[in-house]
Amino acid sequence: MSERSNDRHDDHVRDRRVQYETAGLDVDDLDPSPIVMWHRWYADAVEAGVAEPNAMVLGTIGVDGVPDARVVLARGVDDSGILFYGNYESAKGVELFERSVASLVFPWLDLHRQVRVRGSVEVLSSTESDAYFASRPRDSKIGAWASEQSRPLIDRAELDKKFAEVELRFPDDVPRPPHWGGWRLLPEVFEFWQGRPSRLHDRFRYALTPTSDWSITRLNP
Repeated sequence: MSERSNDRHDDHVRDRRVQYETAGLDVDDLDPSPIVMWHRWYADAVEAGVAEPNAMVLGTIGVDGVPDARVVLARGVDDSGILFYGNYESAKGVELFERSVASLVFPWLDLHRQVRVRGSVEVLSSTESDAYFASRPRDSKIGAWASEQSRPLIDRAELDKKFAEVELRFPDDVPRPPHWGGWRLLPEVFEFWQGRPSRLHDRFRYALTPTSDWSITRLNP
């Protein structure tokens, strides 16, 4: 690719802008509870037809000390925390066992909104993980056994072969693999971000206090 062609692509990325024409967010719009506020915005995202409104970017600290991130699905949000599931032996699993802290970002871009969350992470009980695993579609259960997540794979045929072998191994019920389960992020900080014109966005931070209440602070955009 020529240098001139590269410049055209760079210009396209550099000059792409979306103006956020929204009513904005003020302190009077906020619920005292960030969990209630999250559910309010989540309901708006569902109503607006946002694809995968429970998708979130999970940020962890790699074993090499370098930040890492990927998109996962939230499977529960309440006063006890934010739940998500996966392979304990995957990159995220290893990183969470090494350093039990994480950050989350819910990017509801269609609504010019995002929610950031930070906190410590704990492993769910076997009972909680079993209950969620039992609710998954059969093929997803088989996939949890077949995939050695984050490890090198020769080709797609190798994965398909493992899937077929697991299908034969479990003709009826598929139990939860011992290397698969859930985590709960215990929020310590929430930030609600609403896009506004001229990049003068509205940002509010909820911070957990020593008395387990939430303090709310408006932040500069």
